[in-house]
Amino acid sequence: MSESRDYDELGLKVGLEIHQQLDTEKLFCACPSDMVEKEGVEVLRDLRPTRSELGEVDEAALMEAQKGLKFRYQAPEESSCLVELDEEPPYGPDEEALDVGLTMALFMDADIVDEIQFMRKIVIDGSNTTGFQRTGLIALDGTLKVDGKEIGIPTMCLEEDAARSLEEKDGEKVFRLDRLGIPLVEIATDPDINEPEEAKEVAQKIGSLFRSTKKVKRGIGTIREDLNVSIEEGSRIEMKGVQELDMLPEYVEKEVDRQLKLLEIKETLKERGARVDKEVYDVTKQFEDCESGIIQGSLSEGNGVFAIKLQGFNGELRGEDGEPLLGPEMAEYAKKTGVQGIFHSDELPKFGITEKEIKGVEDKLDIEEQDAFALVTESEKRAEEALQRVIERAEKALKGVPEETRQAKPDGTSVFLRPLSGKARMYPETDIPPKPVDEKKIERLKEELPERPSKKIERYQEEFGLNEQQSEQLFKKAYDDLFENIVEKYGSPSVVANTFLHTYPDLEKEGHEVEKIGEKSLLEIFKRFEDGDFAKEGIPDLLKEVAQGKSVEEAVKASGLETVSEEDIREKVIKIVDERQDFVEEREMGAVGPLMGVLMKELKGKADGEKISEILREEIQKRI
Repeated sequence: MSESRDYDELGLKVGLEIHQQLDTEKLFCACPSDMVEKEGVEVLRDLRPTRSELGEVDEAALMEAQKGLKFRYQAPEESSCLVELDEEPPYGPDEEALDVGLTMALFMDADIVDEIQFMRKIVIDGSNTTGFQRTGLIALDGTLKVDGKEIGIPTMCLEEDAARSLEEKDGEKVFRLDRLGIPLVEIATDPDINEPEEAKEVAQKIGSLFRSTKKVKRGIGTIREDLNVSIEEGSRIEMKGVQELDMLPEYVEKEVDRQLKLLEIKETLKERGARVDKEVYDVTKQFEDCESGIIQGSLSEGNGVFAIKLQGFNGELRGEDGEPLLGPEMAEYAKKTGVQGIFHSDELPKFGITEKEIKGVEDKLDIEEQDAFALVTESEKRAEEALQRVIERAEKALKGVPEETRQAKPDGTSVFLRPLSGKARMYPETDIPPKPVDEKKIERLKEELPERPSKKIERYQEEFGLNEQQSEQLFKKAYDDLFENIVEKYGSPSVVANTFLHTYPDLEKEGHEVEKIGEKSLLEIFKRFEDGDFAKEGIPDLLKEVAQGKSVEEAVKASGLETVSEEDIREKVIKIVDERQDFVEEREMGAVGPLMGVLMKELKGKADGEKISEILREEIQKRI
């Protein structure tokens, strides 16, 4: 994690794009929006970039096409049809999905459009069988108030989700079409966010509004956040696929770290007068006797070894402390042409490449002290393409931070995905007529507008006796609907709230996967608790067992939580008090606390703590 810094001074600007799956039928057909495990029929396709209405080809689409991949699509009949296979025109849009999108627009006081015109956005990474994604603008110029600050909402769109990627091997990517066409509402914010933690707060607020509609899907992958991050001297970076909301601040901080480091590299390169030699050198001869298994394997396939000179880049591909710098970013650019990666001088000797081969390359390329080089072992054509990408990234390093779309990684970092997409990838959808937005629909949705999160938080305090912090945390952690459902059926709001806000985090710290505890199991646990089958102290042990895959019945037995009667409790209390008679006579009622600890350990989960305390006090009182 980065050290504390002044983000105002750095000119940090962050914008969010929130994509929320809706729990309705698919957007352009009547298929259910369910994920399935069946493969269904398979179709093999190629995709290629097309020109926009202005005759331009999008750079990001062009880079995807250069990978030369084929795409295999699995179409399970339970959740896909000819529309997903692009063998039948789309219908719709789904009215229920449209209602949810318009409800979100009303929540944010946005200007709803008079007519929705769906557009095609060129996407040829295989995630759409058509080679494009359909998206329609539904509202403009909304606002969201977060902690007293107004965050602009310039656009809100209704669009279709992409196909589900399963695997990639041997030049082929496999997708399943169950996810393709699930409705998404996309909400974009202005770059009004100026602190890493604020990004999380804004995302949480938008998420709570979505959940209040009760028409959104829940769970991993159903809501995705894209980040747009920049600092004053850097550039705008779009980071795709952030799924852990709690990680948003770390993604922002690490992107700021990356941009600051790239700016430092820029200054170093400028001082050195660095430049990039665009000539690609054949250095196969220098590696004929190389012991590297990677290189010898490639040479045996008839490939060669090729190199470029990076004048003034020595030490900036990988720093003195071994920290990866430009080298990995150059490798990511190269990989987009289909090569496995590159070798660069800052990481050598290594991988079986010795000083002998390094000296041979340095002589061939006329490498001086501050210079570096990069190598690729491939066919001449593929190596040329890959090294041209490395040259492209090196030239961008001379200018500072390149604008890019990057893929979020689980550790809070990101990797290059593609160039920042431009306007050339958008053109009108010709299969779906414009959709007028009926004023009567808007009036109906206003009348049916769900309870706002702020009002619900107030109601939780009044109706369930929770404090403000508990009520807010239930929302922020997305437990509000589940909390209300359990309490409505079985009561005990404080116990249920404590389970979600304290027990769950404790179990996660211990390594238990609480997301495996389903709603059905929770309802059964709290029903049995309400029936007096066990005390609240036993709930954590039960949840541990359920998280490991046991049924509630099995968990009760495994935890030894069969309840004891009041007579059994009193018998246990009397035994403990009698064994410690001297201690009781000395401390009198002061003995309650220490003896409660002993009793709770023996009766944990089998009896309510208040009942144990009541009986203990009675028995001690008798003796004093």
